[in-house]
Amino acid sequence: MAIPVRLLLKGKVKDVYEVSEGELEFQFSDRISVFDVIVPTRIPRKGEVLCRMGALWFNELKDLGIRTHFIELKGPDRMRVRRTRVPKEYEGLPRSNYMIPVEWINRHYVAGSLHRRLQDGGIAPRSLGFETDDVPAYGEMLPVPFFEQTTKFESHDRVIDREEAMNLSGMTEDEYNEVRDLVFMIDDLIENRVKGADLTHVDGKKEFAFDGDRNLMVVDTFGTPDEDRFWQRSKMDEGMFIEMSKEPVRKYYESTGYLDDLTRARDKGMPDPPIPPLPDEEVESISGLYADVYERITGEAL
Repeated sequence: MAIPVRLLLKGKVKDVYEVSEGELEFQFSDRISVFDVIVPTRIPRKGEVLCRMGALWFNELKDLGIRTHFIELKGPDRMRVRRTRVPKEYEGLPRSNYMIPVEWINRHYVAGSLHRRLQDGGIAPRSLGFETDDVPAYGEMLPVPFFEQTTKFESHDRVIDREEAMNLSGMTEDEYNEVRDLVFMIDDLIENRVKGADLTHVDGKKEFAFDGDRNLMVVDTFGTPDEDRFWQRSKMDEGMFIEMSKEPVRKYYESTGYLDDLTRARDKGMPDPPIPPLPDEEVESISGLYADVYERITGEAL
């Protein structure tokens, strides 16, 4: 078995190894992060779930003729990918072969941060296609999907508009539109698959890069409990939105007051406060949830 040559990056969730001039290897860890903070607790088998689910979706895209950086699985928690340059700053981006420094989010329901922004008045309901400016209820389906983007390589994700996304990434209007079309196509693929697993795809993020010929390709991973939000489909008609993603971890740290402390510190320009570990019962619950989502979507046992 080939051994990765050199550790290039230890990220929040995965470690990136240099294999050759043209290839990298991702090793998915059992680390978990919330609010851009790494939790000092490991979630058993989480890395395997993310890796194997990521590979499943990449193979689905390959069948549709959509370019990705995925090459092959090298183990239950390791995958080989095509290498692209990671820009250190927005100025002087190369012509090709680079990670686009933007993340795209597509939302289909009122949930998570979108719900908070609606409640706080940061987003007007009419701008999302609602007929009035009454704040929609949590879990309500959006009249049309809400497509937006954030920065990727800043210390904390920042929501940006279309024009800034194009300026920061060096994209043309046609390239931006192509990204949008691909995101919608991928979300249709996800929803069509997961609805047979008693899941609804609520929202999720996607990342892209330009290859050596400046063709767009899908990178990182998507469609997993880390990047996407799923609800248990059969409970939605009862007004129950059972989270089948990383969201319970966020909710736990909201309930302890950590998110409030973190928000105050960041508002004052202070360092992030240390995040406490998850209790054993939360670890067991989250590990089981990740395994459940994997088995529902793939039809395979871990």
